[in-house]
Amino acid sequence: MEATLMHDLIWAVGAALAGGIIFALIGLISGTDETATIAPLTLLVILLGFPPAAVFAWFIAAAVSKHMTHAIPTALMGVPGDTMAVPMLKDCTILRRLGVPHIALRKMISGAILAAFVALPISVAFASLLAPFAEQVKSWAPIIFTIAALIIAYTSSGRWASVFTLIPFAFFIQGVNKMAIAGLGKGVFISIFLGIAIGPLFSDIVTILSPISRSHLLRKEKREFWLAPELKTWTGYFPNPLKVLSREQKIYTAIAAAISSLTFTFSPVGMTVMVGEIISSRVKSMYQRLTTSLAAMNGVTESTYIAETVIPLMAFGIPLSPMALGPAAPLFNAPPIYTTTPVVHNLHTLLAPWQFLVYGMIGIIVAFIVSYPFAMNYARKASVWVLQVVSQEAIISMFAGLIVVLAYYEAGIIGVAISITVAVFGGILNRYFGIHTGVQFMTYYASGWLMLTIFGIK
Repeated sequence: MEATLMHDLIWAVGAALAGGIIFALIGLISGTDETATIAPLTLLVILLGFPPAAVFAWFIAAAVSKHMTHAIPTALMGVPGDTMAVPMLKDCTILRRLGVPHIALRKMISGAILAAFVALPISVAFASLLAPFAEQVKSWAPIIFTIAALIIAYTSSGRWASVFTLIPFAFFIQGVNKMAIAGLGKGVFISIFLGIAIGPLFSDIVTILSPISRSHLLRKEKREFWLAPELKTWTGYFPNPLKVLSREQKIYTAIAAAISSLTFTFSPVGMTVMVGEIISSRVKSMYQRLTTSLAAMNGVTESTYIAETVIPLMAFGIPLSPMALGPAAPLFNAPPIYTTTPVVHNLHTLLAPWQFLVYGMIGIIVAFIVSYPFAMNYARKASVWVLQVVSQEAIISMFAGLIVVLAYYEAGIIGVAISITVAVFGGILNRYFGIHTGVQFMTYYASGWLMLTIFGIK
């Protein structure tokens, strides 16, 4: 028992360290969407044979690190680090114009790590309360997926377009899967999942290839960024996040993290926007309002990601949240290692409740040690290095190559073809009709039941 525990602890710390370092760096690069980066690398970690404890610690450290360093391009350069950073762009822009982008950055990073420590124990406790209802939830899972798909579609930016395309997209996905069965003798999951995940990326590629639409992405001149000098107001390498935040900011951030941890079926972006609006209506001073809302909003990006992963994973073992259907999907379903059908065999069955808490906390602590002082001390230097040295095209190509490898691993050249086909179709729906990947993932999970119920197709 002790030897097994020590083995898992060593693996968890090592995996969390790797996830924290990798995604602290990826977070510096603007536009690196979580689903297109965290999900493929997590899938790779699982397929490489990492033990369950290490997989979970890796994922938590990766998510926490990315949502700290995504604040750097958002606050300093005025470009969103990823999808979750978009709601904070307006407040960051105002503070940058006031000449205090470094204050915005510090509040965001400190709010993120405070919220992470608050969210994990609440998520584990809430999942424990919901666990007795797991069997009932699983039996109703196809209907729950369908209802959730309708709700997410209607509340997305595409609204009625998203609702209208549910059936056609489900038909398309099942048709692609039937082609895989005809060619391989089995269905595919990884190839379709990765196709949806990289859809926004492939839509840009297709847009550039077309002479008609290319003008949408062309830029006549290079974009300029003006970075404020770094102003260090603490001694030593490791600042205390509780001293960076005021008493009011700590209270607002902790309350926002606690409440958003319980709303695990809601959109993370939607919760972030709602928290920002609530705080903006309650805090009067403009400076305090902006800095407080940024601390709480970035905290919510952490708490929603943690809660929407831990609660459905620990309580049910099936993906019942936008997060579980996106970046965290490999924790639920990564055939042949983790599966949700015909039986649930994933971290839900492989980890006990106390292990979710312990290994999750290891992930948070390691991410805190790796990413927090790095972002606080070297944000400007890191931003300059990324702008001058790192090619965004090279990063995109790296992830595209990884996706090809994973799709080929599952189904050979047919898997690669399926990923590209789904990516092109799903990416166009995302870019031009506002049907985001959350809608597409939920429709994918509901597609089997929809086709059987509506058309009688098994």
